[in-house]
Amino acid sequence: MKHWSKMEMLHETVKNKNIFLKGTHSYYSDAYDDGFEKSVVRYLHGDEVSSQWEPRWEVDKLHIGDYVCIGAEAVILMGGNHTHRSDWFSLYPFMDMIEESYQSKGATYLEDGCWIGMRAMVMPGVRVGEGAIVAANSVVTRDVPPYTVVGGTPAKPIKQRFSPETTERLLALSIYDWPEVKFNALKKLICASDIDALELAHRAYDHNQQANL
Repeated sequence: MKHWSKMEMLHETVKNKNIFLKGTHSYYSDAYDDGFEKSVVRYLHGDEVSSQWEPRWEVDKLHIGDYVCIGAEAVILMGGNHTHRSDWFSLYPFMDMIEESYQSKGATYLEDGCWIGMRAMVMPGVRVGEGAIVAANSVVTRDVPPYTVVGGTPAKPIKQRFSPETTERLLALSIYDWPEVKFNALKKLICASDIDALELAHRAYDHNQQANL
């Protein structure tokens, strides 16, 4: 039985070859719909039907980092059906002009540790940065910088989660690229906000590992 307290772990369910997962911790809160691939990811070539088709252009990809949190009923809009040219007089997707009408938006990226709020929509070709937060019901039309909170339609910056200096130091640590044993060892400091303590523990951990070689 589905319930809001449960989640769909993406590495266990994603089958589309055009969705790339970095790790094994990203999840979707799937209590209220048919799950991540059927309900969240829209117009991405490689689902049960379109996987039988020969693509007529380079397929835009979806890249999802590790520890990504995707809220219920979010939508990630991909580029597979975007054949409406706003620079043409007619927006209609005439089949004999379909290849000329398609314009790629590029790959979409949800970077490590970001949080996509409930019913938010991420438009094609957008990059949501590491640790960013997209507020519920927002529509993301442009890239979101790391550790930034955005909201609204279109989504605009609301605040920075940390000072620019702390964000720069945090990005330099690349915590989501650490081996899982190191990440778990320093988890209490990752689940806190003391950047000095985290950097100190990071250096001490690496020093001890080198000493034990």
